[in-house]
Amino acid sequence: MEHFSRIQDWQVTAVARRTLPFPDSVRQLQIDLTDKSACVEGLSAVRGVTHVLYTALYEKPNLVASWRDEEQMATNLSMLRNVLDVLDRAAPELRHITLLQGAKAYGLHLGPTPVPCKERVPRHPHKNFYWLQEDLLRERKAHRGWTFSILRPQLVLGTVAGTPMNIVLAIGAFAAIQRELGRPLCFPGGAYGVYGASDSRLIAKAAEFVGTHEICGGETYNIVNGDVFAWKDIWPGIARHFGMEAGEPEPLCLADAMPRHEEVWGRIAKRHALKQTSLAKLLDRSWQFADRAFGYGFEYPPHSVLDGLKLRSHGFNEFLDTEDAIAYWLRRLQEEQVLPH
Repeated sequence: MEHFSRIQDWQVTAVARRTLPFPDSVRQLQIDLTDKSACVEGLSAVRGVTHVLYTALYEKPNLVASWRDEEQMATNLSMLRNVLDVLDRAAPELRHITLLQGAKAYGLHLGPTPVPCKERVPRHPHKNFYWLQEDLLRERKAHRGWTFSILRPQLVLGTVAGTPMNIVLAIGAFAAIQRELGRPLCFPGGAYGVYGASDSRLIAKAAEFVGTHEICGGETYNIVNGDVFAWKDIWPGIARHFGMEAGEPEPLCLADAMPRHEEVWGRIAKRHALKQTSLAKLLDRSWQFADRAFGYGFEYPPHSVLDGLKLRSHGFNEFLDTEDAIAYWLRRLQEEQVLPH
């Protein structure tokens, strides 16, 4: 939202179930997209829509298991359909929809994936709400004047708290608690894997690019920072950010261990006047996601590398250093009093 709010002559409306810390120029609508009536009532009043960036996501409490859950898939499909049904009537000027998918499009959650994952490979043969939403867009597009593009980020880096997959926040909260307990910051993951990541600032720029360049219509793109990394190799730098020793790796299931430190987090939050005193509300299901991202319990090397050349070959030339990006977002969370200094 920060990026789009700065684009001259663009009027930005954000739709979510709760009010989020967006710039004042962004109009916010609180709408539950699973509620068809609420969508009709709330979205019908939004006139002159030309571009849509669809990032809405429904996940169940058991995050990883829900990635194969057919009810989860059906709900995510229904949410997009509810939006499109209203836009069909209320947005005759609609030109482009950008839909976000992710690395699970390549079956990352099911087993080893090719290195690197390229957009040109055939659709991975597993059930996924990505395919349901994509097929719905293709069906609707055939009878409308708009087009769409798909962006596939991986391991998104950003600040929004209370979401189910915020890896930066999980890192920061884990570090703060370990520091409070007088422990070194030991890497809690498993097998050595090579990864890529996607900074949310880069995703926003890519969304603007694909939404405003004709060459991108109907295309799918990986959107990644442009480098690769291994957690164990960048972990010492993360420890230094918090003034800690890295220590030797110690595999730890964060989803099991960290919720027990609610009292510890309460002390930290009170001392540093943090915005959220509840660790559970702050992290949501991000501990589960962190276990997965760090490779905890993996029996195979969980390499996850998406090839970003296609988007760059079409003219998008932005990139970021992932280690620098993680440090940037940790600082942002500290400045916003979400994490302690």
